[in-house]
Amino acid sequence: MYLEGIHGQIKMPNTSTIALDAMGGDQAPRIIIAGADVARQRYPNSHFLIFGDAGTCIPLLRRFSRLESVAEVVHTEDIVAADAKPSVAVRRGRKSSMWLAINSVADGRADAVVSAGNTGALMAMSKLLLKTLPGISRPAIAGVIPTRRSESVFLDLGANIECGPENLIEFALMGVILARAVLGVVRPTVGLLNVGEEEFKGREELREVARVLRSADTLFDFHGFVEGDDLTSGTTDVVVTDGFTGNITLKALEGVSKAYSDFLRRSLRSSLSARLGALLARPAFKSLSEKVDPRRHNGAMFVGLNGIAVKSHGGTDSLGFANAIGVAVDIIVQGVNERIITELSRLQPADSA
Repeated sequence: MYLEGIHGQIKMPNTSTIALDAMGGDQAPRIIIAGADVARQRYPNSHFLIFGDAGTCIPLLRRFSRLESVAEVVHTEDIVAADAKPSVAVRRGRKSSMWLAINSVADGRADAVVSAGNTGALMAMSKLLLKTLPGISRPAIAGVIPTRRSESVFLDLGANIECGPENLIEFALMGVILARAVLGVVRPTVGLLNVGEEEFKGREELREVARVLRSADTLFDFHGFVEGDDLTSGTTDVVVTDGFTGNITLKALEGVSKAYSDFLRRSLRSSLSARLGALLARPAFKSLSEKVDPRRHNGAMFVGLNGIAVKSHGGTDSLGFANAIGVAVDIIVQGVNERIITELSRLQPADSA
């Protein structure tokens, strides 16, 4: 069934409806629709609202007959450009695929929205349409990163370039709840990213945040300050920083992973003996490649919003976008927002003490 406008919808029990911004991303809408088909196979109870140009999206959707049976195309007229300023996108993008996809969550027709489009625009529109949860002044972008120990929640990944102490405290509390819900850690450990582990290092506002978190750890253990190498070591379950530092750190981690993979590939092709060794070690290399593959960890949640919004990397492929959809499904199933609301009320009194 295809929709040429915005219409209401009856959702079946035990299903989730995911709104997709089909026009956001480097290879949209092809990768978006192909990724939805991969996600459909993983999450058979999911339904998709695909927001984008019907003339482009419908022919692509028809290539995936099974996806076609659980998806609806909602025609949209405009696209939010990758380089558009958030303020401009909000003013001029009211008919865009991104705006209308987010709005479908706001009005209850979808349970979550996933977009690979402009991050700043997605956050600005989401804040305007979905609003923030009670007790949260600023949402943050949170992601799960692989570590030598297991996985860690890392936030903020770029939503807030400048943060005050109260924002970092909120990020820590939301990260704790996310770690409990998504990673299954009963009592998460929290680290505050800094230039050193010593208590006297860093800016005064970071030391202030550390003092508050140290006295407020009723449902978590505050480890203290952590450094950059602690991210991959898995020293803590939650790592908190401002969006400026977080975004640079995330991009650096992705770059190192790609560079390491390239170095390894070149070395394994450098000689006949290296190629023979690579053949023997293929299962181990495959396991390593899967663990550090950024597509496997694609999909960052906008925590603190009164609705579920997930940001996919703009340059990902269909597998990566499917994983971003998977993040949205997991958040729905785990009731993360509901848990943030209930547990934040328990944590905040200790914070203000």
